[in-house]
Amino acid sequence: MSIEFKLPELGENIETIQVTRVLVKPGDTVTAEQPLLEVETDKATIEVPGDVAGTVDAVLVSDGDEVSVGQVMLTVADGDAPAAAPAPAAEPESAPEPTPVSDPEPTPAPEPAPAPTPEAAPEPEPVPADLRPPTSDSPASPTPYNVPAAPSVRRFARDIGIDVAQVTGSGPNGRVSIDDVKAFAKQANESRDAAPAATVASGAVAPPPLPDFEKWGAVERKKMSVIRRKTAEHMSLSWSQVPHVTIFDKADITELDVLRKRYADHAADAGGKLTMAVMVCKVVAAAMKRFPQFNASIDMGTKEIIRKQYVNLGVAVSTERGLVVPVIHNADQKNMVEIAVEIAELAAKAREGKIQLDDLEGGTFTVTNLGRICGTYFTPIINYPEVAILGIGRAKLEPVVKDGAVETRMMLPLSLSFDHRIIDGADGAQFLGWIIDAIQEPLLLSLQG
Repeated sequence: MSIEFKLPELGENIETIQVTRVLVKPGDTVTAEQPLLEVETDKATIEVPGDVAGTVDAVLVSDGDEVSVGQVMLTVADGDAPAAAPAPAAEPESAPEPTPVSDPEPTPAPEPAPAPTPEAAPEPEPVPADLRPPTSDSPASPTPYNVPAAPSVRRFARDIGIDVAQVTGSGPNGRVSIDDVKAFAKQANESRDAAPAATVASGAVAPPPLPDFEKWGAVERKKMSVIRRKTAEHMSLSWSQVPHVTIFDKADITELDVLRKRYADHAADAGGKLTMAVMVCKVVAAAMKRFPQFNASIDMGTKEIIRKQYVNLGVAVSTERGLVVPVIHNADQKNMVEIAVEIAELAAKAREGKIQLDDLEGGTFTVTNLGRICGTYFTPIINYPEVAILGIGRAKLEPVVKDGAVETRMMLPLSLSFDHRIIDGADGAQFLGWIIDAIQEPLLLSLQG
């Protein structure tokens, strides 16, 4: 007997993924919850554990394949069904239909009717435990730390963006299995699908069909990577939903650059690099506390502004697979050296394809830096549902009039895009002005930050 292992629901309305690496081959012995595949989502590369045990009979996908949720990935011979999967609801054995009260055929003798047994009445079909809603018997205020679940189950839930504390376990003493997590993710996806969702381009005209490019010569078609496709969708969503305004200015970093070079060894000794972008990130984190409207999101459904009480700074990183935005959590509570080290670690993980979903979620503001490549000003697109993003251009020496005399100063171009539904032009100018003042007068961070 062969058991099929199908691509499970991975949450976040993911319908297709790309297989980056098959971790098993025919003949391998596998156990339940053992990672079988490595796949790429729009955010990260994650391992997909199996829910079958036995010997791999056949592998039906290869590295680089794009597969859909529910597609058979491999088969396992003599596999054990997942421990937590509920057995099919036992159909009542020939479900004895209730005998009518008045039988049309008279009984031959008025023998005493046998007392009805509990088994005589068909019981309602049991609802699978992993689909039951949480009941009042569930532990009060569960946390990811006190939920009974194996480490592999916790990791799987974390990788697909599910809070394991919200999942009702079907095992002994409420133990949570991978099947429970999958069922919870599926229900969450179905709930989101049932709700009236905003389209990617609300009210936008559908794009016209492309011309036949081969009329003018040879062409090459290449499938978008998962990250590139999701980036395109997310940017379209942001651009269609958010009325962008972008303002530009320059900061004089002459003195700050001297300090950067003087203290660069402190960051290097800790494993980071003290760049101008790192120093700007620290300034931005302080600015978010002074201008809370930039540390917010807008909910048009409820007509509410959601102000976060934490500062999580996203830093855009270019990789071979596309643009990803790792997040420095609680950036306002970290010094420049700590930020430098964390940016170096996150960037390395992103470029190596080892970034985790936890590293990419929860951002409240994004900084994107093109200064290492080229360019001065540009229009960065807001990372929805955030409400602002700061772009850093390439610093260069420029002649500047200072105290009535022309001097050569190192100037840094800055581009701030913000959501005009929640931030007015004057607010944007004050925010960017404060950042520039803090860059030019570093003591301002201690005085007002």
